[in-house]
Amino acid sequence: MNRSSFQPKMLKPKKCRMCSSVFVPQRSMAVVCSPACAQAWARKLSEQKAARAKRDERKSFREAVEKSKTRGTHLKELQAVFNAWVRQRDAGQPCIACQRHHQGQNHAGHYRSVGSCPELRFEPDNVHLTCQPCNVHLSGNLIQMRIGMIKKIGLARVEWIEGPHEPKKYTIAEIVALKAEYRAKVREMKKVATVELEVV
Repeated sequence: MNRSSFQPKMLKPKKCRMCSSVFVPQRSMAVVCSPACAQAWARKLSEQKAARAKRDERKSFREAVEKSKTRGTHLKELQAVFNAWVRQRDAGQPCIACQRHHQGQNHAGHYRSVGSCPELRFEPDNVHLTCQPCNVHLSGNLIQMRIGMIKKIGLARVEWIEGPHEPKKYTIAEIVALKAEYRAKVREMKKVATVELEVV
């Protein structure tokens, strides 16, 4: 073949990764159309690399913090998430004990306390929206709370809560899974509540 008659193969047009203009690349690996776009592309790649490094660093830090947590710390975090779920579940309802719509702070009140019955610490039927005065100043206002719970969940369920229960020892893995579950539930309930408000 006559070398002088050899014509290099034309590459297909591409869209520039920076300015989106269509260009015919000189090399198959080219992704930008001009030196200016090449500099801008290099800066963008450098920024993306730095951002990934920061994300990886934050992830590593979170993982290290998570590994350093004690079982007690995990339990406290689960309690906070579970309480948030109870308040969200019972949002708009009156205090389970005094039946008032309290304007101040509302709590997630345990009928059987964590100290006396730790196995029901995260039992939904044992925990209900309670106003601060009943929960703090009246130690839960348990007589009235029981009446409210009977109306809400029925006598049979209340008597089950009052009965004996097998001790429950959560593993760290179970606690972490419950935290994730209740966080997801709270997010979903808040999303639904937002949609309902928008519809109204």
